[in-house]
Amino acid sequence: MRAVVQRVSQASVSVAGATIAKISRGFLVLLGVEQGDSEQDAALMADKIAGLRIFPDAEDKMNLALSDIGGSILLISQFTLLGDCRKGRRPSFVAAASPELGNQLYELCADYLSQKNIPVERGIFRANMQVSLVNDGPVTLLVDSRKNF
Repeated sequence: MRAVVQRVSQASVSVAGATIAKISRGFLVLLGVEQGDSEQDAALMADKIAGLRIFPDAEDKMNLALSDIGGSILLISQFTLLGDCRKGRRPSFVAAASPELGNQLYELCADYLSQKNIPVERGIFRANMQVSLVNDGPVTLLVDSRKNF
């Protein structure tokens, strides 16, 4: 499972011109599910994201987590994070999970985050979404459940 985590002052997602979810301060998380990912990957990813201390404290050091600042998450499914661009000019997406597994683990990751008392807003799985954000910092991190935490 791969995620791009962006610290934002605001973010929203629209489908067919209608805003379906928005947050203020928190994380925009783009989440890709890979073939072979499991419930354990979803749990590890949720734990890592919830615990990231990337908000400034009183001394302006990245030391606070979402729970410390009362932040939220906008979680967007994005299978293209599994795109392999090493050969040719057209990415290969063979490493991405099937839509059924992808949706199951995307929803499970969202549930695990919610269980940590973090408000989670979601995009619509497999929809053509327009995502808007104001990246705060900018701060952007890559998280991969297959790399040892």
